[in-house]
This record gives sequence, structure tokens and C-alpha cells, in this order.
Amino acid sequence: MFENREAERIVGPLSIAVPGEIAGLYKAWETHGRVPWKLLVEPSIKLARDGFQVGSHLDFALSKNEAMIKNDIGLKSVFTNKGELLKKGDICYNTKLAATLEAVAEKCMKAFYEEDVAEKLVNDVREAGGIDLAHIITVTMKDLQSYEVKVSDVMGYKIHGMWPPACGTTGFAMMMNVLERYMKAKATDENLGLHRIIEVMKHMLAARMDLGDPAFVDGIANVVDNLLSKSYAETIQKRVSDNTTFQPEYYLNKYNQLEDQGTTHFCVVDKDRNAVSMTTTVNYAFGSGFMSPSTGIILNGQMEDFAIPTLVSSYSLPPAPTNYIAPKKRALSSMMPLIITQDNELVGVIGASGGPYIFPAVIQVFLNHFIFKMSPLEAVQRPRVYPKLKPNTVLYEDMTVYNGDHIKLTEETREFLKGRGHELVVTSVGGIVQVWLSVTFLFEMLKWMKKLGTYFQK
Repeated sequence: MFENREAERIVGPLSIAVPGEIAGLYKAWETHGRVPWKLLVEPSIKLARDGFQVGSHLDFALSKNEAMIKNDIGLKSVFTNKGELLKKGDICYNTKLAATLEAVAEKCMKAFYEEDVAEKLVNDVREAGGIDLAHIITVTMKDLQSYEVKVSDVMGYKIHGMWPPACGTTGFAMMMNVLERYMKAKATDENLGLHRIIEVMKHMLAARMDLGDPAFVDGIANVVDNLLSKSYAETIQKRVSDNTTFQPEYYLNKYNQLEDQGTTHFCVVDKDRNAVSMTTTVNYAFGSGFMSPSTGIILNGQMEDFAIPTLVSSYSLPPAPTNYIAPKKRALSSMMPLIITQDNELVGVIGASGGPYIFPAVIQVFLNHFIFKMSPLEAVQRPRVYPKLKPNTVLYEDMTVYNGDHIKLTEETREFLKGRGHELVVTSVGGIVQVWLSVTFLFEMLKWMKKLGTYFQK
């Protein structure tokens, strides 16, 4: 579909996959909701109709994507005023989206997937050029009408997460199986422990590329079972050297790595301890760079997350066959929403946004609090590392956050890792972790904002 057309799978109407967020939210409400659907939608209608103040992050995203916004009729109508981008402090309105949400509030999922909203979306995508060389429309009425929400069982008793194509939970469980073997040895050297975490994570990054949508790829359950087996954990531990890191080939990195983009995550816990850990995305800050002019909806750029058979990476690695495009297939994802229980009691809800930064961020915050017994605040403030296979580097955080604290890996730790052969690269961005924790019968909600160096505690 995208042979010799790489740019079109990233930006524009051909990059749009069938939107599923409304369907997913409605399914969750239909199954577990107590508040009337219409009441849940009303706050979003009010924000779109009455406007909201542009904050630092939106101001940054607008300036970074100025050309895209000014070249799209829908985005331009919402995010500019008299031809100029909105700035921090300006009020942003989206009246078309308000009208769309009013229809969704009244007619629920039917409005979005079968009636007026669906028809407007399909027409807008078609008129914008959402037809490929085989004259196939990227989003049709049939696509919307036949969209199905997939509901699967949680993966474990104590760590509840998602099955593939979201690969975060599988990777998390695989890493914990390996690291558990070290915990039994009671290693106390913090720097050596971090080196081991990096090495195990590199093995996970390579192994996850064998995952895919189990509805389309045979044997995914067997792949998951193997990755979570004790024998696999033993094999990986034996391949980890305490003295050195290795070249990417050592980790059996067969395929081009997944580089999905930013997401949004939130954790919610109610008075009865019902919990939600939810990650959602349109991929880039403004999705496909296309806003439906008649509905006010910014459509996703999700097609980029699929592998393209003819697209070989700059590192000469082939794409992962398990992640090839197919109708109704869901792309491989780094999403990692988790709910944590102990003795059938809720003790934590955690997840993150940040595309490829999600997994390293969540695993390190989890280890910091639940294994290394740091306080919730210390667990999220601790400097993090982000290993990569291609290029073979380890990113480390160096940033000043909103409250003035400076977050940086210590010189001692950096020198230790360099001594093990790691190539360190500084980064001022990282995974944005949201975590709800129950600590001695008190609830703590911490949100660690690495975007624009902002930190919030509630």
C-alpha cells in the first residue's frame, strides 16, 4: 500500500486508521458504567464549545507543527486566529467538535459509527485525498459500521494488563521473570542493578517484534507463553553479562524496531476502588495532520505503526512480518496500562505516554516503588534510562522540572555504565508516567510530566 510512498503513511489522509476510541469508551461504559452516558460527554462538549486556555505544552506543539497546521483547513480553523498560531494564554474553540460530541451524547455510539458523524467523516477523508492508487478509500462507512471492540482477559493475577498487539505487559512480565532471579541473589550494587535492567530490556526490545495482533497472526499465544516461561527467563539471565554490553545482533534483533509516537494515559480510581488504566493515541501531536472540517475531529496517523514489507530500515533490518498491514488488523503498540493487586486488594494503577519511552519509564517506576521500596514521589522523580538497539545507545535524563528540581543520572552511575561499554546520550524528554498508589491506607496520585519539564503532585 505504501511502496515508495513512505511520507503518506505518516501524514495525511492515507495515514488514517479506523478510529476506535469512542467505541472503546462506550463498551467500557456499557459494561461497567453507572453514570448516564450523556453526563459523561457533557464536560468535553463544554470545553469544545466554550473554549479552553492554551497551555505550555499545546503552545510548544503548535509552534513545532506550524506548517502542518496552516496547511490543513480543519486544523487552521481551530488553532489559528487571523492567520497566526494561537499562543499560550489564548482561548481555543472547536465548535464543530462540540456539535459532534452533542450527537454522540444523544445517540451514543450509533452517531459516530453509523449516522451523521460517520457520513461526514468518510466524506471529509475522501475529499482530502484518502483514496490510494488502487482506488481504495482508507475509511469507509462499512469500516465504521463493522468496527468491533476487542475485549480480552487480563494477563495475570497480580499484574493486570493487555494482550498483544500491545506489547508492554508481555515485555513487563518477561523482564520481571528475569529480574526475579537476581532478586533472589540479593544483589545490592545499585549501578550493577541498573546495568542488568538495561541488558534485560534490550533482550525484551528484540523479542517483542515477534508479537502482533493474535486475531491475524497464528501462534501469538505460543510466543507469549515462551516469553513468559521460566526457561526463557533462565536463558536470558545467562546471556546477561555483569561486565559488558553487546552489539545489537547479540540480542537476536531480527527486525526493524517499533518507533510508535506519543500517547495519552490516565489512571482513575473511584471510592469503591474500581480502577481504570487507559492509554489512547492519535500517534503524533496532531495525528495525521488532518482535521475533519465538518466534525472537528483530529484523525489519527496510526498506519505508521504497521510494518511495510518493502520498507527496510536505515540499519538494513527488515520489517516484522507479524505487524504487516491487513484489513481490521491492529498495529503493534508500546502501550502498557497496568493495574496491580495484592491479596485481591488494589495497590496500584500505572501507565505512561511517550511512545517508545513508555516501557522503560513504567518498568523503572514500578521497580523503584514495589521492589526497591522508594516512596511514590522518589519513585517517579528518580532519573531514568532508555535503552535502544538501533542505534545501540542508552538515553539518560538530564532536565530541570517545574518545581526547580534537576533530574540527572549521577556521574558515578554514568561512569559505571560507560565502563560496561554503554554509549550514553543525554535526553531532556522521556516517558510521562501516571501512577496511583495505595500507601498505608492513603491514596497518592503522582503524575510525572517530562514534556516541557513540568511536574505535578496531587
